[in-house]
Order: sequence, then structure tokens, then C-alpha cells
Amino acid sequence: MSSRRSAGTPRITDEQINELVSKLQQLLPELRNRRRSNKASASKVLQETCNYVRSLHKEVDDLSDRLSQLLSTIDDDSPQASIIRSLLN
Repeated sequence: MSSRRSAGTPRITDEQINELVSKLQQLLPELRNRRRSNKASASKVLQETCNYVRSLHKEVDDLSDRLSQLLSTIDDDSPQASIIRSLLN
């Protein structure tokens, strides 16, 4: 990371970083149920965040594929086809 800062860019404090990491931890299924005393390290939270985002991308791709397959089995002019097409966009 660059050590240069723009004039007027506020410096983020360690406390703010810790608060953001804690908020991220609460969003991650793998780490959500940890007690405050058993808090994960910042690097662990960031690693799990990356893993979780990757898994969400895969899930979206899989669901998109399933919707595409479903769309290919129904009449193009049906209301169901219109709904599926709107989900794919």
C-alpha cells in the first residue's frame, strides 16, 4: 500500500479498523457465532471474507445456470419465461 495520502483525506484509526473487522466478522457464517473473547484475527476475517465472496459468486453462477436450463424447458412467451428472464438480467 502506498504511504502517500491526499491532503484532506482523513486517516483511519486502529479503532475504526477494529470496528470494521468486527462488523465483517458478524457477516460471515463461519465466524459469526464466535464470542467476543474468542475474536478472530483481522487476517482471518479478511481471508474468510474472500472465501465467502468467492462462494457467493459460485452460488450466483450455479443459480444462473439452473435458471437458464429452466428457461430452455418452458415456452418463451409464457409468464414464467418472462419472470426467469428478468431474474437473469
